[in-house]
Amino acid sequence: MTPPPETPRPPPQAGESLLQRLFGFRTRLYVTWAIMFALCVAFFLSFDLKFSIILDKLPNLLGTSLAPNGFLQGAALTLFLCFCSIWASLALGFVTALARLSKSAVAFGIATFYASFFRGTPLLIQILLIYLGLPQLGLVPGAVTAGIIALSLNYGAYLSEIFRAGLLGVPPGQREASLALGLKPVVIFWRVTLPQAMRTIIPPTTSQFISMLKDSSLISVMGVWEVMFLAQSYGRSSYRYIEMLTTAAVIYWLLSIGLELIQTRLERHYGKAYLNGR
Repeated sequence: MTPPPETPRPPPQAGESLLQRLFGFRTRLYVTWAIMFALCVAFFLSFDLKFSIILDKLPNLLGTSLAPNGFLQGAALTLFLCFCSIWASLALGFVTALARLSKSAVAFGIATFYASFFRGTPLLIQILLIYLGLPQLGLVPGAVTAGIIALSLNYGAYLSEIFRAGLLGVPPGQREASLALGLKPVVIFWRVTLPQAMRTIIPPTTSQFISMLKDSSLISVMGVWEVMFLAQSYGRSSYRYIEMLTTAAVIYWLLSIGLELIQTRLERHYGKAYLNGR
């Protein structure tokens, strides 16, 4: 019995080196990350860090233990601030984007004024205005509440432009085809327009959330015991600023990597229809 012929291997692509044929893209990617990580670690180790101080303060910086007042602190408080602000900013950004796309002059005027003000003034000023200004109107928000309000208003303005661009980026033919099928405008928006816009919206939106994660350190000016506040306090009391700032940098980086992983999963979910074209 004659054995079946072997399937011929595809010839190597033009310009493909021997190294590229032996090691796939993913392997080269991991090696590159490992080299860059090793260089980063070597850079920080050159600071002559005192690891005993880092290990002593790490539980508080991570937020595994509560603050003296019984509330969250460190990275746990930073995550709480960002979690609340993310959902509030998403709602504000979505409503503002719809108002920008509406035919109502009042809604359009309010949306454009809101976006212009909160994108045109520094976040730190907004935090202080809310924290110090609202008590003069009879409203006395706590430091954490004022921080969440400021982050939500600030990033809601930026997200409104991202949402508006994503919705406008959907080809008009999609809506026209849906109307020809007899679908209602509300169904078209939620089932046709928005899912296609999400593929464009997700990457810049995640970038904004990563920026929010880092900008939450500005709330430390109000005495909130988040990561940056604790790092500065411990560095000042022990005269070892580099250890505390390095630890805070690593914590922020790990938190941002978590957001990047969520972004990857969302991009895969909303990009299923485009897999064949990649």
